[in-house]
Amino acid sequence: MARRQSQTRREVPAAVAGPRLLLLLSVLALLLVGLVMVYSASSVKAINAGTSAASYLIDQVLYAAIGIACAAVLWKLVPSRVWDGPLVWVVWGVAVLLLVLTALFGTENYGAVRWLSLGPVGLQPSEFVKVAFVLVAAHMLNAFREGRSSVRLLVVQILVVVLLPLLFLYKTQSDLGTTLICFAAILAVMWLGEVPLRVILGIVCVGIVFVAASILFTDYRSGRMVYLDPWNDGQDGYGAGYNIIRSYYALAEGGLFGVGLGNSHEKFLYLFASESDFIFAVIGEELGLVGALAVIGLFLVFLYAGMRIARTAPDNFNAMLAGGCTFAIVFQAFLNIGCTIGVLPTTGKPLPFISSGGSSLIATFIMVGIVLSVTQAAAAPSVYDRRREDLRVVREVRPNGFQAAGQGGRVPRGGRVSARR
Repeated sequence: MARRQSQTRREVPAAVAGPRLLLLLSVLALLLVGLVMVYSASSVKAINAGTSAASYLIDQVLYAAIGIACAAVLWKLVPSRVWDGPLVWVVWGVAVLLLVLTALFGTENYGAVRWLSLGPVGLQPSEFVKVAFVLVAAHMLNAFREGRSSVRLLVVQILVVVLLPLLFLYKTQSDLGTTLICFAAILAVMWLGEVPLRVILGIVCVGIVFVAASILFTDYRSGRMVYLDPWNDGQDGYGAGYNIIRSYYALAEGGLFGVGLGNSHEKFLYLFASESDFIFAVIGEELGLVGALAVIGLFLVFLYAGMRIARTAPDNFNAMLAGGCTFAIVFQAFLNIGCTIGVLPTTGKPLPFISSGGSSLIATFIMVGIVLSVTQAAAAPSVYDRRREDLRVVREVRPNGFQAAGQGGRVPRGGRVSARR
């Protein structure tokens, strides 16, 4: 009996195992591509700075190990339902505290205060805020759906817990990119939480107006609209349009099959942030259109697997968690790619799993761990399955002195088959 129960616990439904395996394979492939391309894109920059050519790669491997460890812990040891309890407010509180500390004591880089030094460790809190917003949005909406919250309380929570921190992030860190990613992830949670479409469309319209206003009425953001014609930046392409032009050169040089791994020309200090924000341009140059499309395809596979996991989630809360985290990662990926190929203004957001940077990589793996924890909940036997396993039926005693005991088995008269629950 014990052996049968252990076998039942080990069995994972194909509807859960398939998407989970697909998700893991896509993450592994993206991470391997990232490690190879970080080394290729950063080696010249590292040598120019007087360090080892592999210094960026070594750091990236360390960040990946930390991120994978976080994902494994969340997957195997932290049930997804704990995020529908008081713990979610602890996570939210820590995230908001980090934002406040960044505003007060943060380090300025490239005109924006987004980094917080915690001793020898540099942290970009906005990367982890995305995780907190997905968790708290799913928790608040699920509480409302289950009758644990009223309409008034939900509106107050949205204003205080979501809107105010988002505006604080946008104002203090001048970070429209992260604000957009959080906004998109919350919309995904609302869609999976079956919020009426007219409400979602109304919020989208408000968001579009906000983005348009933030671009038009902020000088440096309106200046980024030069991506529409970077050669006409007032300095013959050597001003605000310089980096996007170098990105175009990289993609054009790559052609169909690329110039070969390690043979990029633009990484020789022509293309700024070639190992981070613009690493997709180096991918296009070295691996060509085929390699660039392969990376895009891997993100689409990740999106498909994550949404399949959301579909097979045991309840609506788990579906919102899986879908929100998946959509946040994929939205950021296509935001980065859109900036690199010149269809969107530059936002400074890294390419998930691939760009160099510890905060982004660790935060991304945390979201992967949350998605995987949803598969654990989906694979666990439900209360009805457990009752069915415990059910034993008394068989009819036959005239020949034997009674049935399952398929083909026989129990002598006097033997018992108990009925218990």
